[in-house]
Amino acid sequence: MKINTKISPPIFFTLFLFLLGHLAAAPNSKQGVGEKDHLFPGTGFFVKNRDPYDEKIAKKWFLEAQKSQKEGDSGEALSIYEKFTKRRSDASINTKQGIVLVGPESLYRAALIREQKGDWQKSFQYLRLIAQAYTNYDFERIAESLMRLAERLAKEDLPKKWGVLPRFRSGSADRLRLNQIAELVRGPRFAPRALMVLAEIALKDEKEEEAIDGLERLINLYPENYLCEKAYYLMAEIYRGRVAGPSYDQGSTLKALNFYEDFLILYENAPGISKYENSKQYKTRVNEFKVRRKNAEIGRQKMRETLAASKVEAGKYVEEYGKYFMTRWKELGNRPAVQYYNEAITIAPESEAAKIAEKRVAQLRATNE
Repeated sequence: MKINTKISPPIFFTLFLFLLGHLAAAPNSKQGVGEKDHLFPGTGFFVKNRDPYDEKIAKKWFLEAQKSQKEGDSGEALSIYEKFTKRRSDASINTKQGIVLVGPESLYRAALIREQKGDWQKSFQYLRLIAQAYTNYDFERIAESLMRLAERLAKEDLPKKWGVLPRFRSGSADRLRLNQIAELVRGPRFAPRALMVLAEIALKDEKEEEAIDGLERLINLYPENYLCEKAYYLMAEIYRGRVAGPSYDQGSTLKALNFYEDFLILYENAPGISKYENSKQYKTRVNEFKVRRKNAEIGRQKMRETLAASKVEAGKYVEEYGKYFMTRWKELGNRPAVQYYNEAITIAPESEAAKIAEKRVAQLRATNE
């Protein structure tokens, strides 16, 4: 069974740059003042040789945008918040909730409004600017926003521009950058989720080897994480999709069977709730787990039946042609064929292949007598 394939949206370039920006500040430039020396290559924003906005003006804009947003005029609020995509601001405002950093907070609110309007690409761009330009801003807040959107984009279609025009993405670049994210993000909160989304995106783009790599890293690096349950299941499904039938090499059949077995043995029940998910997310995951477990039991049986059928075919082949390629053929007689038939019976005793094997074993033993 092939995993469902559908192109997913452009997202992870942003998250990679975000994390990279968090780990290391942007390099100092040696270019002259008259040259275009962008802090963020490829964006055209935040020219380094520009001075930050005047603090009084920045505060005034922020308060105006906040007022417009509270009054429901998100368009006006957005137009003001987006002024902070052109030049940085180091201004801050004291509020009842604490100190607000005007520059990054404006970008964050602009990103949320853009997301609500369906312009996810710009939303990511603004989050990236926060990560690169304002390393003192709330890392967890931005990382969580990007991962939440990444997971959403892995499962949903891109919103249409103006509600009409479809949006497209470059899958290869997204997968490459998400892979880099998984390398950069260490720890159980974001890395397993990044690896799972990487695998899901790769599967939708029909890049199974990349999906396998991501899932294996998730299982090996974070074996206690609740996402490993899904990783085992997806690995089994991938290899099951490669099974061509009993007449072909059974390497994929064996791998699929092993992953189904591991999944069913390790996870009789869904892993407990994680501190990184809420009760609603946990409930959804438990329901999805129940479906996966049922499908895994079916998949395991199918793989057993395929493997048993391949043993029967091997037995028949040895019976007919073994004398041409097997040494000690006369001495061994029907024993090699019987061995294959017995393996078929052991692997899937209730299958049609097992019934054929039992009948053939009885016939061969009668012949020997």
